[in-house]
Amino acid sequence: METALLLSFAALLLIGVLISERAHRTVLSTAVLFLVGGFLLGPGALGFIAVSADDPIVGGLAQLALFSVLFTDGMRVGFGDLRSAWRLPGRALLLGLPLTLALTAVFAHAVAGLPWLESFLLGAILAPTDPVFAAAIVGREEVPGRLRHLLNVESGVNDGLALPIVLILLAAAGGSEAHGEQLLFEIVLGIVVGVVVPAVVLALERLSWLQATTSLQPLLAVSIGILVFAICQAGHANLFLGAFAAGITVATLGRGLRHEFEQFGELVTELLKLAAIMVFGALITPAFLFREIPLAGWIFALLALLIARPLALLVSFLGAKLSIREQAAAMWFGPKGFASVVYGLIILESGIARADEIYHLVALVIVLSILSHSSTDVLIARQFAARPPDTAQRAKHA
Repeated sequence: METALLLSFAALLLIGVLISERAHRTVLSTAVLFLVGGFLLGPGALGFIAVSADDPIVGGLAQLALFSVLFTDGMRVGFGDLRSAWRLPGRALLLGLPLTLALTAVFAHAVAGLPWLESFLLGAILAPTDPVFAAAIVGREEVPGRLRHLLNVESGVNDGLALPIVLILLAAAGGSEAHGEQLLFEIVLGIVVGVVVPAVVLALERLSWLQATTSLQPLLAVSIGILVFAICQAGHANLFLGAFAAGITVATLGRGLRHEFEQFGELVTELLKLAAIMVFGALITPAFLFREIPLAGWIFALLALLIARPLALLVSFLGAKLSIREQAAAMWFGPKGFASVVYGLIILESGIARADEIYHLVALVIVLSILSHSSTDVLIARQFAARPPDTAQRAKHA
């Protein structure tokens, strides 16, 4: 199985790199390529990749990829960034995220028929966003800077904010051996490790006789991440909150290191994320989509994508100085993030009541999100490019 996975990933990666320039200018998407490629190569189609949700490689890859995602997400949003421009991201995070979670839970209970506890668990899993599936929005200069900043900071922080809620609700549903004080201890210990380890390493690096050469600066951040990973594993601290806290600490205390690591870290994270998306696609089968998910599940998925986040952000942005076009783009580009993929796998492996049903709904929403958001990002970005020059200039300086 490992050989087939490696060969499949190598082939899809080569294709993705070769079409990347065209994909940057059209509705083609690397994320969709790996999702569809995994689906076609998986057991539901050609059967070249023989993989199931309980295979150790699935859980291991998902865990490693999410750690990398949360570490690099944290690196994007040091405390200085949050202080300098916190109003719009603050609205999206402190009001939009809870409202999205609550609305998704209401739809899960009313439409999909899940009990309230499982409904809120599903809402917490689907609340985080990830602009990697809408890269043209956050990576194009013609898109207003405040909109790019809003989506980038929001997606960088909301994975970490949603995770404790997922863990607490999962424990309440009986899907974790950690309860009460033990769960709190794991969460707090993960945050402490994520703060202390980078702070100590960066303090040592400032000593004149321990400084790293410029060419090896990116590896310093990598070594911090690996050390946090190992300590969290050995100490039974929460791995993912440790990663997120470590990323924020590095971004805050080592701004130069953050910029040195940025390109290298993004590439490593992208590789892990695409590999996990391919495996996720291989787990999706025609029977999974059309026989195992009832009509109510499809209705819920559409409501979660088309109503929950847009309505939540509409309320959050009341009184904000955002143009209608910018608000509409922010409301639409709430793609369900990679974190949701991993949280869904965690639920599936937890063995809680209705875990299979929750995972099916999570998977459906993510598939629809990747397909819809990744195919519309370039089109929306072009709409901003088509604005009159004076409007674009005003937005640039807003």
